[in-house]
Amino acid sequence: MAVILPPLKDRVRLPVHVLFVGINPGIRSATIGHHFAGYSNRFWKLLYESGLLPEPIGAEDDERLPDWGYGITNLVSRPTPGIDTLTREEYSAGLLVLRRKVRRWNPDLVALVGATLYRAIAGRRLPTPTPMGLQEERFEGARLFVLPNPSGRNANFSYEEMLAAFRGLGAAAHASGGGVAIERRPVGTSPRPRTLGH
Repeated sequence: MAVILPPLKDRVRLPVHVLFVGINPGIRSATIGHHFAGYSNRFWKLLYESGLLPEPIGAEDDERLPDWGYGITNLVSRPTPGIDTLTREEYSAGLLVLRRKVRRWNPDLVALVGATLYRAIAGRRLPTPTPMGLQEERFEGARLFVLPNPSGRNANFSYEEMLAAFRGLGAAAHASGGGVAIERRPVGTSPRPRTLGH
């Protein structure tokens, strides 16, 4: 009998400056109830090393992301070991839900985690390779940024290229006047995010 894993909870608290969107939870993420929890996933390391976070945290701390003005959700809620079993209907239904979420939460930036996700929601043929970084189009009024998939199985990008992309996200958030300015503080102190432009 197949084990049915519960859906992952979105980590969102208004105002949301940057909303990270994944395709769908992996099995380990769904099992432990935290986002980007795969053993080889470098999402959390990249957040810190790019300067988007003032201290290193892991998947088990994902509920702290809103403290810095970030939110996190997925296009499809069903957990799978990979994306191969996701159906076109799940992508379509997930896109409708995501559009509603973005309209409701009104983030400054929507950061799509992975080129596959961008291709899934673009509604048009994209150039090859899929463009990374800040896009000209908007998504339900929010600026759109595409990040490489930080999975250790992603051989299309080096870690240095991933890090540069995450740093680019920080620069885009800063330039929007709605990003979060992070000051590095000694371990053991409580960082206070400062909203830029306010």
